[in-house]
Amino acid sequence: MIHISDLGAIDLVKSSVVTIGVFDGVHRGHRYLLRRIAEAARASSRLAVVVTFYPHPDIVVRGLTGRYYLLHPDERARMMGELGVDVVVTLHFDDALRQVRAADFTDLLVEHLKVEALWVGADFALGYQREGNVAFLQRQGEAKGFEVKVLDLLMADAGDEGAISSTAVREALAQGEVARAADWLGYGYRVSGPVVRGAQRGRTIGFPTANIQAWESQVIPANGVYAGWAFLGDERFMAVTNVGNRPTFDGQGVTIEAHLLDFDRDIYDQTLTFTFEHRLRAEMKFSGIDALIAQIKADAEAGRALLSAP
Repeated sequence: MIHISDLGAIDLVKSSVVTIGVFDGVHRGHRYLLRRIAEAARASSRLAVVVTFYPHPDIVVRGLTGRYYLLHPDERARMMGELGVDVVVTLHFDDALRQVRAADFTDLLVEHLKVEALWVGADFALGYQREGNVAFLQRQGEAKGFEVKVLDLLMADAGDEGAISSTAVREALAQGEVARAADWLGYGYRVSGPVVRGAQRGRTIGFPTANIQAWESQVIPANGVYAGWAFLGDERFMAVTNVGNRPTFDGQGVTIEAHLLDFDRDIYDQTLTFTFEHRLRAEMKFSGIDALIAQIKADAEAGRALLSAP
């Protein structure tokens, strides 16, 4: 898979099947679309191409701050490659790109990507003031020689309303509903980062934790205790992770502290990934160390039971 950041830096030799979007999280709806374009490209000896954006247009247009992303753009591109995408173009989204007219953007697709088919969702629009809706793009395709194929949005399962969306995933994570987020994503939500030194209080009470320094722009689930899998290179371990402010110790600032079960190694500065599979409980303040230790033991056993289940 090729990952580039400039349309002008590429001129494909082969024609392509293209889709456009942010694809934050690469959730089940995105996966459905990406697999379809990869299959269509293979069947016609063309390339499967995704045009995406960073920063997120919501951040630029709405002036958002804080944690907003479900995936780092490099991880997003990697996952797209695993789904069969040949080329990912991550364009820098700013006010200048925001002002580009939809017709001019389709010219770029034709010139640099040799687009023969453009696949979009039913609610898709691009260009200045979202003028490039499906009807507009179909007219562009007729004039410029590419087909526009419209796919219906993938709906959530029974019991959930509407289509699967990155916004819905963010909202679920904000409530600590990691199982629901995982259902929509198609995988357990995860954070990765180097293991950094903390106060080391966990080790003094018999439960050492790995403090994960996650990407500062990535969404972190609501404060609480979670069971999930910790990945260290090719190794996988059961883990119970606390997200929060360590209220028993009057902590300040949100931390992600993973206690790996049946594990005792120095892993400082190594990259650790934790997947949020189950929420065990909300964050709590305990009356003392003994009460905290008893709860940590209960959390570890609860996490082990959940992760061991078929």
